[in-house]
Amino acid sequence: MEPVRKRRKPVAEINVVPYIDVMLVLLIVFMVTAPLLTQGLIVDLPQASSEPLDVDEDAETLVISITADEQYYISLGSTQQEDQTPVAVDVIGDQVSRIVGANPQIQVFVEGDGQSSYSSFISLMTVLQAAGVASPNLITKPLE
Repeated sequence: MEPVRKRRKPVAEINVVPYIDVMLVLLIVFMVTAPLLTQGLIVDLPQASSEPLDVDEDAETLVISITADEQYYISLGSTQQEDQTPVAVDVIGDQVSRIVGANPQIQVFVEGDGQSSYSSFISLMTVLQAAGVASPNLITKPLE
């Protein structure tokens, strides 16, 4: 005669301890890597007492920077990368006209170092106007 085996009921609980461990590891990884993702050129923005612009966060942005030594940098996105190479003004005109032609709704931002010359800023604005940018936004730093 066979021994009588008791049937065990299936357990309907989920063991969530491994999921919590994975979540905590991911939280630590993101906390450590988030400050490292901030990149950009060192540009000493001029201060202005103006109101912040209403910027659509979902729209694509094009940022053109002028450094203190009057070199131009172009970046598709809100931040610049440190390993970028300077771009000539006429090359900026060609690139911007292609980008604006492909995406007319793109927001164009110009950030210029406070020590750069006025003539480099005006030449950039002239090139942007010829490339089809109707109203570029100027990036400044609030007054302290």
